Amino acid sequence: MKAIEATAKAPTGKVNWVLFNPKTYATILYLLISLPLGIIYFTVAITGLALSIGLTPIFIGIPLFFGVAKLLNGIVNFEQSMIRQILGLPTPPVSYTYNQQSESGQNWLMRMVRGFDGGLFIRNLLLVLLRFVTGIVFFVIMVTVISLGLGFIALPVVHIILMNEMKIDILENTLFSYFHIDWTYNQQYMLYVGVGLVLFWIALRVVNGLMQIQRRIMYVDEPYKQHSVEAQIHAKAQSQYYEYQEDQPVQGMM
Repeated sequence: MKAIEATAKAPTGKVNWVLFNPKTYATILYLLISLPLGIIYFTVAITGLALSIGLTPIFIGIPLFFGVAKLLNGIVNFEQSMIRQILGLPTPPVSYTYNQQSESGQNWLMRMVRGFDGGLFIRNLLLVLLRFVTGIVFFVIMVTVISLGLGFIALPVVHIILMNEMKIDILENTLFSYFHIDWTYNQQYMLYVGVGLVLFWIALRVVNGLMQIQRRIMYVDEPYKQHSVEAQIHAKAQSQYYEYQEDQPVQGMM
């Protein structure tokens, strides 16, 4: 039972102490490049499918279609491996990987046709399209929340530079003046920096939350879940085998 419970536990990949965890800043880099990568994935998928459909009458589109299906599978696997690398998740179990049979006597087209999975192709295509959408949405959310926190932190420096160089006081008509709160600039600086640090910490939590959403969207945990199910079935079959072996001597004596 303990072995079954141990194999059923999937890696968490959660990020703690966001301010000092390298995973947080690796996630920021991932979300920054997610926008151009999503556009590239989307362009390749749509262009490849359009060309394969258009060239089907001259039979060039058929191998091109299977090539696009293989490419989509590679894109999804690449995204999954990149997320696992950022979150520090272990390599998927070997049992989950696709074991190709020895087909040395067949040409490349027959190998691609035999290895084609319609359900997997539809799933990979939808994941690539969804990756394009989430790449844009997550990029905008991340840039907005991080810029808000860094803006408050940098506000005192910007105010000092503008006052010394251009004689512009951006804190002249602030919220404090409307409530007749007579705070000095130093007091306001401390407040803005404190608010900025809190907002920046919240922004990093949001970034890590976006990565967890992306992790679920891209089925990153699927190999671990499938491996745990296989391990449970194996452990159950093994326990039944041992129980059967223990019952055999008793039946023999009777």
